[in-house]
Amino acid sequence: MTKENSQWYKSWFDTPFYHILYKDRDYSEAKAFMKKITTYLNVPEDGELLDLACGRGRHSIHLNQLGYHVTGLDLSEESIKYAKQFENECLHFYVYDMSKPYLKSFDIVLNLFTSFGYFENEADNQNTINAIKENLKPNGIGVIDFLNSDYIIEHLIPEETKTVEHITFYLKRYVENGYIIKEISFNHEDQDYNFFERVKAFTLEDFKSMFQNSNLQLIDIFGDYNLGKFYKNKSERLIMIFM
Repeated sequence: MTKENSQWYKSWFDTPFYHILYKDRDYSEAKAFMKKITTYLNVPEDGELLDLACGRGRHSIHLNQLGYHVTGLDLSEESIKYAKQFENECLHFYVYDMSKPYLKSFDIVLNLFTSFGYFENEADNQNTINAIKENLKPNGIGVIDFLNSDYIIEHLIPEETKTVEHITFYLKRYVENGYIIKEISFNHEDQDYNFFERVKAFTLEDFKSMFQNSNLQLIDIFGDYNLGKFYKNKSERLIMIFM
């Protein structure tokens, strides 16, 4: 697969290898973050939440366990197929393009764990912010949890090898044309595979501009999953609260 593929994320995220490589993601951290952020936002007990680019639904599931009505949307058919096993009357998953407004409005719209900035078409980044705006109820609140590009670029690990489930993944990271790129190569059952991840290196100022274009107001910023203060050169995360 080449970098010219405009939907690299759909191809890579739909493979079982993506989930093998990232199988050790911290679910306890995600669960604690969902508790902290919903407490901070003072979400009503019967609140309706939208999890944009939900993947296999780990955040959606935690939010539902807290008692909320949750809808999870993702472009990956395989991820949604997997997530649907966890559905109940208050938790639903659908295949959907987050750059387009959904069918209803919500108290809270969340886009978590750097699930933004993948689009080949620059306009779709702003379209996604516009869609979030349309998906919010009056006085609804949006949350975007993005990487802190300034910190990540400064501390980028150029090359790394990870072995997971007897597969050795060779990872190469670099910055090119305003994107943070990770190349992933490995061999499985005598077949070579090559994928990549490409995320636009948006900064806080970039998001402020997009929010302004959508008539949204940034109301708070955090730098980690404990909702600590954001520091441009020290924080690993850029967590933005807006409405």
